[in-house]
Order: sequence, then C-alpha cells, then structure tokens
Amino acid sequence: MEKAKVYFTKEITKESLIKIYEKVGKELTGKVAVKISTGEPAGRRNTTEEHWKAIKEHGFMDIANVDIMDEDGDMPIPVRNGLHLKENYVGAHLANYDSMLMLSHFKGHAMGGFGGALKNMSIGVSSSGGKAWIHTAGKTRNPNELWANLPEQDHFLESMAEADESVIDYMKGNIVYINVINNLSIDCDCDSNPEAPCMEDIGITASLDPVAVDKASLDLVYNSEDEGKQRLINRIEEKHGIRTVEHAEELGIGTTNYELISID
Repeated sequence: MEKAKVYFTKEITKESLIKIYEKVGKELTGKVAVKISTGEPAGRRNTTEEHWKAIKEHGFMDIANVDIMDEDGDMPIPVRNGLHLKENYVGAHLANYDSMLMLSHFKGHAMGGFGGALKNMSIGVSSSGGKAWIHTAGKTRNPNELWANLPEQDHFLESMAEADESVIDYMKGNIVYINVINNLSIDCDCDSNPEAPCMEDIGITASLDPVAVDKASLDLVYNSEDEGKQRLINRIEEKHGIRTVEHAEELGIGTTNYELISID
C-alpha cells in the first residue's frame, strides 16, 4: 500500500481546523455527520434523557444540530473479516447520513490505551449495546453484563478495529478523519474526573486514512521533546494500545506507512 498522506498543523484554532480539512481534499457531501464525543458529566449518559442534559450543559446545542444516533435503537452492520465480531451494532440514525467527519480528541484512555479516530469510529459510533459487544469481543450486548465478560485485552482492541471496518464499509469510505491532539491526559473524555494533562498540546492531524492519522498522532507523542510524554506513553503501552492500529492495518482499512505534511 502506498504512503498515506497525513496533514499536520501546530495551530489549534477554528480557522486551522477548517484549513486542515480543506487540505485533505475530500469534500463531504449529502447529509454530513460530525462525529464527536459529548464528554462525561459524572456518569450521566446512561439514558437518552441524561445524555441530552449533558449535551446541553456542554454547550453543543448552542452551536449545532445534535443527534444521539441510538436514540431510536440500533441496527446491525456486517463485519467482513472479523476474528471476534461478525456484526457491529450502531445507532440506527447512522442510516440518515451520507458522509462523516470523524472529529476526535486524541488522548489517553483507561481501557484502550489511547483514543483517536479508530476508537471514535468504533466505540463512538456503536450503540449502547454495541459498545458492550465490542468491549466483550462479541460475548454480550447487555451493558449490565459487560464487566463480567471482559475478554483478553488484545481481543477487545482487535474488536474495535473490526467495528471500524464495518463503519467504513457502511459509509462507503465517505469519511474524513481529524485528530485534535490537545489536553493530553492519560484519561478519556468519557471519564468524569480525568487526570490533568501531562504534556503540552501538539496540534491537529488529518487524513483520509484512519490508521495513518492515529499512527501519526502516536508518533508525534512519542517523538515529542516534552518530558511529560512518558506518563501518556506508559498508559498506551500498559494497555497495548498499538494493537488496535496493527489489527486495523491487517484488516486492510489503512496503513501505518504515511507521509506527514505540515501546512504551517
């Protein structure tokens, strides 16, 4: 596979976000979903009603139309090459969209090691039951049974990559991936009480390749001169986070062979 192009800017502003999207060179058409995380207000996204409250509290309703994709249930979509999953369960509203901007906050994660485009497209797009399905590597869709059915760590990470394959297939590749690499805590936005950031902001990466954009983001952390990076690297490595990237490449949905192109 030829080198993927990953664009990079050190500037983190609304203007640079638009600029880097334009540099990627793919216009998202039709009804476009901008996939983000709404953040976790102390464990209160467990019902649709509470999720709407969190969305309002965090200001999203002031800037955009908001859609909780599994508000009206979920739907299965096939996984072509899964070792663990043969189907993925996503919010039923995914059927309403023609293309997607995968806008991810790149940072650490307590279970996956790190979160970026691949996590946002798997866990983030899945329904409530689909999240349990991925976390348990296809054992259960019941969130109440999740913790009693946790698989080997690599099986969970591979299941995220397999869910990614299904979403890419369903969207027919009409996805642009942007990682905002700032507020670099070892914890995710889904943590209501995350640890404070351990290193300085890095910038924004963008690509048409989800594997390349996450690998480039990881490399920017590893190659940083910021001494605080070791805290985040330790979290990534203790959870073997690179396995999600590796398996996604094995599935053929992207490549770790990339060219980093500065737009500054």
